[in-house]
Amino acid sequence: MNSYSAYSDDYYVNLVLNTSLSLPSNRETLLTFFERLQKAYPRMSNFFAREKVELALEEDRSSHSYRWCSLEARRVSAGFLNPESLADAFAFHRLILQTAPFHLSLSRLDCEAVDLLFGFDFQYRGNQNQLVAEALGVSPAFESLRDMPGAQLTRFEPSIALALDADCRLQCRVHIETRTTDEHIRAKDYPEENLSVFLTTRHYGCLPGKDGFEQTFELLAKTAQTAAEQFVIPNIVQPLAKAISLR
Repeated sequence: MNSYSAYSDDYYVNLVLNTSLSLPSNRETLLTFFERLQKAYPRMSNFFAREKVELALEEDRSSHSYRWCSLEARRVSAGFLNPESLADAFAFHRLILQTAPFHLSLSRLDCEAVDLLFGFDFQYRGNQNQLVAEALGVSPAFESLRDMPGAQLTRFEPSIALALDADCRLQCRVHIETRTTDEHIRAKDYPEENLSVFLTTRHYGCLPGKDGFEQTFELLAKTAQTAAEQFVIPNIVQPLAKAISLR
């Protein structure tokens, strides 16, 4: 599988597992889990705690590409920034889902939701809301509002969420996040900030099947890759990249 690095300044693949019950808090249990990850990825050597509620193990964040994993009371999170390939990112997240149930005593019953997110970041200095509107267009129902005297776009962050099965347990969401503020527009001083496109596939509730974690991940990965390559990249990511390159 190819990398998506050609489409944006940065891209990343993140995994989030939300649980109904709290994760174990035993020191030995938690350290054993992180040691298993470090054994597979020796560069994950930065271990620390944040505010006594989150533990994290990371590679060097100053690098262009790095992995990270964190544990909170009811959440396992992991990410891979700028992987060389989707296969590398998927392999990392598969290891998380193979390791966490065993070391953290997770059950497929104890699952509120599993998210797989593809993120695309663009650095852009200017009114990001205006850029998104020009690159992707505005619904005809709202387009006429832009003709109001003195109108300037201060917020335009299109999003859509879809259920992909009859029970609404498998869902897909696409969201664009801009970081231009009213103050930037008033001062006409725009810092170089990230403009982000997020594609999230999510499974709600108890995981199906004997191998629920791995089975669910494969479903989310296949759904996310299809949505990215057939819809999000050609219709959102590439038009934004082109609009930025022409500025």
